[in-house]
Amino acid sequence: MIADIGNIDLILKRKMLDHLLCFVSDERKARFNEIISLRTRYITIILEDIYQPHNASAVLRTCDCFGLQDVHIIENNNKYEVNPDVALGSAKWLTLFKYNTTASNTSSCILSLKEKGYRIVATSPHKDDFSPDDLPLDGRFALLFGTELNGLSEEALGLADQFIKIPMFGFTESLNISVSAAIFLHSLTNRLRNSGLGWALDEQEKTEVLLQWASGSIRKSDMIIRDFLKKNTKQA
Repeated sequence: MIADIGNIDLILKRKMLDHLLCFVSDERKARFNEIISLRTRYITIILEDIYQPHNASAVLRTCDCFGLQDVHIIENNNKYEVNPDVALGSAKWLTLFKYNTTASNTSSCILSLKEKGYRIVATSPHKDDFSPDDLPLDGRFALLFGTELNGLSEEALGLADQFIKIPMFGFTESLNISVSAAIFLHSLTNRLRNSGLGWALDEQEKTEVLLQWASGSIRKSDMIIRDFLKKNTKQA
């Protein structure tokens, strides 16, 4: 895990990134530059208490494929561990946030995102629901997913701002969570990228995400970062 750099100014973060990239191959650096330009935090995902880790891991893989950077994981009754055989390394490139330290982890997660300007869009059948084709895209939003068994909690539904569902025409009218996430994100990210809205990461976000990617690609990156900070903070 990358060392805590939250209090470091942007100029020093950029210098640190340049230093770390010296240990990364030219091919990987080119890939970083290609992918970072397509990354977004305009849409994010919340997973509430998912009890089947392979399904949640498949959602991580879907998020990476469609260019989402952040995933928020609420652990009320079920602790989530990435299934490497399903995620196929996708967690390494995502920023994961876990909520498991309060009496109301669902509220903690949702209210934190609302404070950051996100509206909460619950994936649940509802009388006022939208489809992936007509959900308004004006303003950042979080797609909120619950378990296949029980769906979203009443607490989560009560805190939602809007509702979205996939139109279905069969007897079961139910999809695996990872399949649902893929359908939603295919439609919503395509619409977003063609919308003209400012969905891309800003320069500070790009630098911080690239630091995460670079540090995760280098052996003993924590030691390299500590040495860099020791030298550069002394000079400062």
